[in-house]
Amino acid sequence: FFFFFCFSPRQKKKTMGEEGSYQDKTKPAQIRESNILAAKALADCIRTSLGPKGMDKMIQMGDGDVTITNDGATILNKLQVYHPAAKMLVELSKAQDIEAGDGTTSVVVIAGSLLGACERLLGKGVHPTIISNAFQKAAAEACTILEGVAVPLDLSDRESLLKSVSTSLNSKVVSQYSQVLSPIIVDAAMKLAVDQSVTNIDLRDIRIVKKLEGTIEESELVDGVLFDHKASHTAGGVDRVEKAKIGLIQFCISPPKTDLDNSVVITDYTQMDRVLREERNYILELCKKIKKAGCNVLLIQKSILRDAVNDLALHFLAKLKIMVIKDVERSDIEYIHKSLGCRPVAHIDNFTADMLGSADLVEEMSVGSSRIVKVTGTAGLVKPVSILLRASNKLVLEEADRSVHDALCVMRCLVKKRFLIAGGGAPEIEVARKLAARANELTGEEAYCMRAFAEAMEIIPYTLAENAGLNPISTVTELRNRHMAGEATAGINVRKGMISNILEEHVLQPLLVSTSAITLAAETVRSIMKIDDIINTR
Repeated sequence: FFFFFCFSPRQKKKTMGEEGSYQDKTKPAQIRESNILAAKALADCIRTSLGPKGMDKMIQMGDGDVTITNDGATILNKLQVYHPAAKMLVELSKAQDIEAGDGTTSVVVIAGSLLGACERLLGKGVHPTIISNAFQKAAAEACTILEGVAVPLDLSDRESLLKSVSTSLNSKVVSQYSQVLSPIIVDAAMKLAVDQSVTNIDLRDIRIVKKLEGTIEESELVDGVLFDHKASHTAGGVDRVEKAKIGLIQFCISPPKTDLDNSVVITDYTQMDRVLREERNYILELCKKIKKAGCNVLLIQKSILRDAVNDLALHFLAKLKIMVIKDVERSDIEYIHKSLGCRPVAHIDNFTADMLGSADLVEEMSVGSSRIVKVTGTAGLVKPVSILLRASNKLVLEEADRSVHDALCVMRCLVKKRFLIAGGGAPEIEVARKLAARANELTGEEAYCMRAFAEAMEIIPYTLAENAGLNPISTVTELRNRHMAGEATAGINVRKGMISNILEEHVLQPLLVSTSAITLAAETVRSIMKIDDIINTR
């Protein structure tokens, strides 16, 4: 009886289905369905933000702070996501932001579309492992197809660089200022990639200073370092120094204080006079040592426990003709060391001439109603470059900052992988067409999976058309027919509302953005498909 129970045909029928197809057990099927639904819901949330005609999201935080953006990584980062599978898409967007910087919305939309394809394949009885392996192969072939249609780029081709940066900016809130920002961004990046052998640029070497009371058209590129601080004007402090010797200190120029649990009790005024006299002599001695080293511009790191510098010290430094910039953030110390060549000093005994950096000019300048300090003619480890970003209000300024960051990431992608591809949904529809043709050569379940992957890639042109107010079905159908006729660069022109040669419209994007999006999206979908249970622990 026991033997019959284990191997009865009826038991086999429950696990293998009526015609031998795979039927999942109840709980794993429910877990997968829950994961797919949660991830698709998150993808649908930001799908309307894709493309030049995409909508913006207004995100209100618990403290009342408001953010207006259509950047996928920013939207997902601000959302409070609780479902573990949906959190994987948030991490996916962050991974795309780190790898390519742009395409953070596209990668989530592609992942959501692939999960929809997985749902349909599971409904047909295809095993999750087969789907996972087939999607891995399809993603690798998709990257190969994109490399085949890519156009090599020379970094000296300024026109192509401007076109690709403008394409990135055209999908942002600040798209109307793309002609102003594009040259600034290209010039800033190319100052770091001066040599053709450079394979990467560190965007932390480009300092962005944001200032209100202006328009984006007033933004400018500065060959040097900008400090978002004003120089000290206590006792007539210096605000312009030529042939500067710059010192960076991490100690305080103020009287030492006792520990929190100790106190000094003074009983008569003579003791008070003595304390004040000793404090004055202590600070004066520090200032004289700084001047003796040859320093005439002093950067002072912000202190938490006590004042980094007091009014008496500022008075002495002003008399010694030393320009003071205080409240330098700790996070900026490494950048200042690289760009100005001055090494941070933690104690006055180590403050010597060899620890100083140099610059041709350090001056304070007015920006609206506020003031900043500009350092030019530096002799650091890297040639510093800064962008002064202006806007009329905080919301636009923050979004302009995010847009400039994405555009700089596009430049970094082009330095890392010097190939361009067309935009406007052209590469995705070409991938879909060639993968569908490849699926016809395969047999069995793998062919179904490959075809499903190909159909899922059409979500990008479909969404671009939908967000632009076009008929998505007829637009994608026409685009597919044009590609079948051999027009590999045909894409959706959202401005004219028609299909055209997208290269002639100067809509270009880096190859790395698209290949990274497809690879990362496929990896995330594979990870979600492999999950068959969620175990909660305390």
